[in-house]
Amino acid sequence: MNAPLRADPFFPFDNTFARLPERFFARLPPTSVPAPRLIRLNHSLVRQLGLDPDALASQEGLEILAGNRLPVGAEPLAMVYAGHQFGSWVPQLGDGRAILLGEVIGRNSVRYDIQLKGAGRTPFSRMGDGRAVLGPVLREYVVSEAMAAFGIPTTRAAAAVTTGEQIMRERLLPGAVLTRVAQSHVRVGTFQFFAARGDVEALRILADHVIARHYPAIADTERPYRALYDAVIARQADLVARWLHIGFIHGVMNTDNMSIVGETIDYGPCAFMDTYHPETVYSSIDHMGRYAYGNQPRIAHWNLSCLGQALLPLLDKDGEAAVREAQEAIGLFPSLFDDAWLRGLRHKLGFLGEQEGDLALAQGLLNLMAENHADFTLTFRRLCDVAGAAGAGPEVDGPIRSLFDNPANFDGWAAGWRRRLSAKPRGEEERRAAMRAVNPAFIPRNHLVEEAINAALDGDLNPFDNLLAVLTAPYEDQPAFARYADPPRQDQVVRQTFCGT
Repeated sequence: MNAPLRADPFFPFDNTFARLPERFFARLPPTSVPAPRLIRLNHSLVRQLGLDPDALASQEGLEILAGNRLPVGAEPLAMVYAGHQFGSWVPQLGDGRAILLGEVIGRNSVRYDIQLKGAGRTPFSRMGDGRAVLGPVLREYVVSEAMAAFGIPTTRAAAAVTTGEQIMRERLLPGAVLTRVAQSHVRVGTFQFFAARGDVEALRILADHVIARHYPAIADTERPYRALYDAVIARQADLVARWLHIGFIHGVMNTDNMSIVGETIDYGPCAFMDTYHPETVYSSIDHMGRYAYGNQPRIAHWNLSCLGQALLPLLDKDGEAAVREAQEAIGLFPSLFDDAWLRGLRHKLGFLGEQEGDLALAQGLLNLMAENHADFTLTFRRLCDVAGAAGAGPEVDGPIRSLFDNPANFDGWAAGWRRRLSAKPRGEEERRAAMRAVNPAFIPRNHLVEEAINAALDGDLNPFDNLLAVLTAPYEDQPAFARYADPPRQDQVVRQTFCGT
């Protein structure tokens, strides 16, 4: 087991992280599993990576995806990092159940990590067993692929396999392994790990690696480490704004779960809001609401401040000057986020151009939605259908008014909204199409994800496949799957999601 195949490589690896000093990781192979079975292979993503889906679906390919065999060129390792978890400092974390096999260059000339999640114990597992179970693997698969379909930067799921073993959590559950694809698995916490140890050499090596691989345009700038910090801040500001535009709640926005390239990573107790409220929390371990929907911009700001602190030795040799550099950079986050947030809201509301009252109008709708328990996704989707001629009014607003506890509350807001639309008119169909392109009809509603997971645990993958199929085209009407757009009945409401570690 774990012997390299003597055939052409299944993955044409071209590794860079494995060339870094040994203190960046621990080298070890995945732990073999007894009876792997392919659950799902993401054919379209595999092709984008320049790989052969037929080969990966073969028995030899399955052995690779399960961790039983190493493809030629693999250099398996578990990355080390640290992080603030719910605000508390943990000096050493690391990949406790994930093995980075190596890197491939996709058809788009972008370099991607290939990682097996649930691949067994590593030196960073602490008290864990290093395994994953089927439910969380399927959750990450479907949610990450939905995020990709929304156009939001994210890690991706290339495959899911079951392992033929039972894993003890709150009860015995089927084991599984997810093949995760990411532009990088370097996190804010990776920088924190070396900064906390005063290892400036490693900090510089890591920063140079990240710049060369992910931000090559800044390599020759006068202050490349400041430029790196600026770039990461900008990407995270845009990413979190995009999360909010679709009602996404990450669940565990710890610094070790913040990617250095601005991709959504680590789909643990994540969820999408049904009824809108900025204080919405689903994560069973977020007892104080630290990572509630409306807190996510503030937390991103805080996490990025931690990154700035870690980068201080690189920003300037003079400590005070370095602090000024970091403060100047992180001080730009609020305006970058606000710009991205408002820009997206204007698109969602069908506005052309910019007007001074746009933010107040958008916030007014959100306030009414919270007060009236309106469904987040349906409210914006149904706005698309009533954003017609400026003269339209309550007589055509029935479907959206019905989402509000007091429908009359919507009427007053809608009058101001229509005045704003008429100030910069556009064709009705043009506006409707533009709004529908940013307001999804379908999201991974929590009750549907739970339904798919529970069916899979009973051996039925049809609900999972159907949900995944719907979410590959979330902006399109799909009459055959109309129920997937509906909010949950009272007896279907999911109030907590779980990490699954």
